[in-house]
Amino acid sequence: MGLASTPEPHHNWTLDPSGDWYYWWVTVMVLPILYNCIVPICRLCFPEVQDQLPGLWLSLDTLSDVLYLGDIGVRLHTAFPEDGLLVRDRGRIRRRYLRSSSFWWDAASSAPLELLWRRPAARATRWLRARRLSEAWQRRETRAARPGALRVAALLLGAVAALHGLACAYFALSVRLGLGSDAWVCPSGTGVWRRYLHSFYTATLLLATVGDTPAPRRVPELLFATFSFLAGVLAFATITGSIGAVAGATRGAWHHDAAAVRRLLGPGELRRRLQRWRPEPALAVERDTLQALPRALHEELAAAAHLRALSRVGVFRSCERGVLRRLVLCLRAQGYGPGQPVCRRGHVGRHMFFIRSGLVAVLGDDGATPVAVLGQGRYFGELSLIHIPGSRCGNRRTADIVSLGRSELFLLSKQDLLRVLAEFPGARAALEAEGRRLLLLTGRLDTGAELEATEGHLRLRVQRLEQRLRQRRDAAATGGRRGRAKGQGPGAAPRAQGPAGAQGHPRV
Repeated sequence: MGLASTPEPHHNWTLDPSGDWYYWWVTVMVLPILYNCIVPICRLCFPEVQDQLPGLWLSLDTLSDVLYLGDIGVRLHTAFPEDGLLVRDRGRIRRRYLRSSSFWWDAASSAPLELLWRRPAARATRWLRARRLSEAWQRRETRAARPGALRVAALLLGAVAALHGLACAYFALSVRLGLGSDAWVCPSGTGVWRRYLHSFYTATLLLATVGDTPAPRRVPELLFATFSFLAGVLAFATITGSIGAVAGATRGAWHHDAAAVRRLLGPGELRRRLQRWRPEPALAVERDTLQALPRALHEELAAAAHLRALSRVGVFRSCERGVLRRLVLCLRAQGYGPGQPVCRRGHVGRHMFFIRSGLVAVLGDDGATPVAVLGQGRYFGELSLIHIPGSRCGNRRTADIVSLGRSELFLLSKQDLLRVLAEFPGARAALEAEGRRLLLLTGRLDTGAELEATEGHLRLRVQRLEQRLRQRRDAAATGGRRGRAKGQGPGAAPRAQGPAGAQGHPRV
């Protein structure tokens, strides 16, 4: 589409949040975030680790800080959607980001506290950038060939990180109480890596609540064991409750099929569009929620949300309220991506559309130049749902319509409309009369063709009536012959004969 391929000026360079460059940058940012969430706490609780490799830690800290600052620069150049359309104006992007809470979180996570306090604990604010991990995992999941395996890996990584933090806290408590002072704390006289492995093993036992650890005796030990037990119960409940998400019945099935489609397509623009496409979880959740409601409550909720929009449609203005309440139950939400066609010129129209959010463009005869832009609350395609004799366009689409950005539309199918009208015969005639009036006002009604179609319809009805009369006449004649045949049966009395066939003396 010509709309989606418009080049951007070099001085106004921005990143598309659904593009490849942004995807790979978010993937790279996973490394420094995980580093700052895992390594500094180990260096803080195990001073030997910090003292053995000071040059390595300084280099890694500096590199992660540079990436953190670079991430702020990327956020200042990342376009954002507005009404379904990407805003690429750098001034608006900068103002929006600087006024958002994300900027303050990012700025706090990049604060150089090491200049004031040269200890690993000064890097605790780097944890504030952990929100970026969820975005990275989500974008990676949309492109993964096996999203279920990716979810399992993410779950295992989270479990290992939690055990690592608990092991460091256990060792710090052991140091405070005295290494080797009793059977519960970490033993003394071993190397740093042996101490870490012992702490990790003990943390695993405590968090798994298997009860194979020495009994705590002192108050800090009791409190730590109790906290570990509660955290373990919460962790197992969370894992058990997220088994469905790990299996990924819905999204996992789609992405598994999408991977097969990508292998079938090979490299190309269509493959990249399929990679960038993401299911709309909000639409799926909304659909499942509405289906779970009782029918009466579902009808009331749908009427409150969409009845006013449906009543504004020209062809539905003369319909009674009962028809409109039935029609709103038939509306189905559908999401469209940037540049994705909604309908094409010349195709048979089987749906009408209501714009819930976003923008769509009506293209001219060349299929590339927009002649109109429709926004939230607008509708189109209503005249293709009803058959009106003499319509110049019939049930074909008269223009190409594409989504300018990400948009959500409600669809009403012709099949659902006819099913509802079958229950309200009077509404069908009113609907066709209103559609004829609108076509006449817009000059899209051929009265000559309408007259010919009406005459042809009348002739067809007359032919059907004549055929029915002939069938009834033939049926009556057949019944009469059968009655006479029954009257001349073997037991019937002989009929009287006329003078010519009379028996007796012949006439002289």
